[in-house]
Amino acid sequence: MIFITAKFLVRPEHADRWPQIAADFTAATRAEPGCLWFDWSRSVDNPNEYVLVEAFRDDEAGATHVQSAHFKAAQQTLPPHLVETPRVVNFAVPQGGWSELGEMAVGER
Repeated sequence: MIFITAKFLVRPEHADRWPQIAADFTAATRAEPGCLWFDWSRSVDNPNEYVLVEAFRDDEAGATHVQSAHFKAAQQTLPPHLVETPRVVNFAVPQGGWSELGEMAVGER
């Protein structure tokens, strides 16, 4: 699995609307067969920062994503709403999804 986390610093005047601004890109990416998840969260410390947590089945699915028409469109439509280039962490993980956080097991004390 390819696991990616990216931070987007959005211009303050666009921050409240960011989910709508990125909605088409988000929906199209989630519809890709190789997309495992593509989830936005807003920072509790900085209301202008959004964190994107995304995962793709494998390298091929990741390559398909960045070569897609909706990715190319997002490269044009999203940057004008940003303060800076998004920061990213990208790595391969030898699993296919989420694991339980055993240290915080619910109902097992």
